[in-house]
Amino acid sequence: MNASTAVSPAARPTRWFVSGSAVVAGIALLKFALQLRAIPHYGIFRDEMYYLACGQHLAWGYVDHPPFWPFLAWLVSHTLGTSLLAIRLLPALAGAALVLLTGIMTRQMGGGRMAQALAALAVFTAPIYMLMQHWFTMNAVEPLLWMACVWCVLRYIETANLRWWLWIGVLCGIGLEMKYSIVLFAAGLLLGLVLTPHRRVFLSKWFWLGGLAAILIFLPHLVWLVQHHFPFLEYERNVRSTPRDVRRGPIAFFLDQAQILNPVSAVLWVLGLLWLLFTRAGARYSILAWTFLVVYGALMITQGKNYYVSPIYPMMFAAGAVAFSSWFRNPWSRAAYSTLLAVSGILLAPLSLPLVRPETYLRYEHALGIGPIIKAENQRTGRLPQFFADEFGWEDMVRKTAAVYNSLPLAERAHTAIFANDWGEAAAIDYFGPKYGLPRAISMHNSYWFWGPRDYDGSTMIVLGSDGTGDRDYFQTVIDSGQKVDNPWSREDEHFTIWICRGLKWNLQAVWPKIKKWG
Repeated sequence: MNASTAVSPAARPTRWFVSGSAVVAGIALLKFALQLRAIPHYGIFRDEMYYLACGQHLAWGYVDHPPFWPFLAWLVSHTLGTSLLAIRLLPALAGAALVLLTGIMTRQMGGGRMAQALAALAVFTAPIYMLMQHWFTMNAVEPLLWMACVWCVLRYIETANLRWWLWIGVLCGIGLEMKYSIVLFAAGLLLGLVLTPHRRVFLSKWFWLGGLAAILIFLPHLVWLVQHHFPFLEYERNVRSTPRDVRRGPIAFFLDQAQILNPVSAVLWVLGLLWLLFTRAGARYSILAWTFLVVYGALMITQGKNYYVSPIYPMMFAAGAVAFSSWFRNPWSRAAYSTLLAVSGILLAPLSLPLVRPETYLRYEHALGIGPIIKAENQRTGRLPQFFADEFGWEDMVRKTAAVYNSLPLAERAHTAIFANDWGEAAAIDYFGPKYGLPRAISMHNSYWFWGPRDYDGSTMIVLGSDGTGDRDYFQTVIDSGQKVDNPWSREDEHFTIWICRGLKWNLQAVWPKIKKWG
């Protein structure tokens, strides 16, 4: 090495700051900062309170989800607390980690700095990830878990080390304990193995050990499901029998994907699919294309919620970024697309995260001329879309419930139950109730039904989420408490009168098994 080509030790570290890894790390930090910025705005989300309530009743299963997330809720609440910052820190970290992992996968597929930056930027600017990684729900971590499996697949392809299938099995087992949808991901991987030369892994003990690991990790919840007659199937059947969920045809489903992921980034995941299926360089990783097609196709055919596909897209962004940087070498076209992707992300961010006041959000949405960025349920949401409306009105409801509770004679309060017709209302009582001196709520809805009526006999009940009409058939007296829940920004179906009901015509303990509401 001559003097003109030598690189001094002091100069070497500075090169990292212009590398693909550095650019990806910078985008991940921006993602983390943006998610932190949105944490304190509006209020706690309905599902977050429910998982915290489930965490107070630890079990190996629940009506509408496996046990991992309630356990995590218990762990967070007993370490960091239950403030918005405490419970939303993990989702924000998961968002940043997803950006980093997407950059790593892009590099493993042969992508250089430009490709890594594009893939990371696509994840950063996707509205669905901004929104899902704002809340403490399993949807915040699910994409990271799926992509960790994909990273292991890529490591196997790179090294031919079959031991990676053991780790894939472990991750799939954890995924099953968090959300059942990883079954579709695993089915896609299996089809990809069958249709590619990688089918030889079926002869490896490590593949079967991975499958065994997944089964063993899932086994406690499986036993619980058997013991309780698979309540999730009944729950899903009940939901499917109602018009609650938005069901879309193939074209609308595709357009939904483009919208929730950012229409500009659709170029990348479409290019990624073409690159994986039809190019020599991409063929090495074609197992990912088949995985994507199984997940996408199954959810489209069964008319699942449009965002259920979202965990699979980071790997498609990675493949698409490699294809884009390979096929579009003109620096002006690269700069133009990168700029368009970044600008679109900036424009969509206030529609995906609570960054502005509700009044400003409505004006901004009107100015852009588009509706809610994500719509998966047919709910009477009011002025705001459901995902924002469900962050309003909860403490106000609990405060008014406390006023009714405290208006009762002291002797009557001791046997007064707070009954919620919906798990969201019940979870709000459990979350904010200690601040106002309220007992925990009871409800027949979903997992609350399993927790029972406790020691209440139904002699006096404060009823939430009812119009009072049906209650007159069950109680001797039904009185309007004078308190109405009607926050202007909450969902319309969360506007109701709080009723004081006395003299249940049946013993609450005896009638409880008959009032189950799953769905």
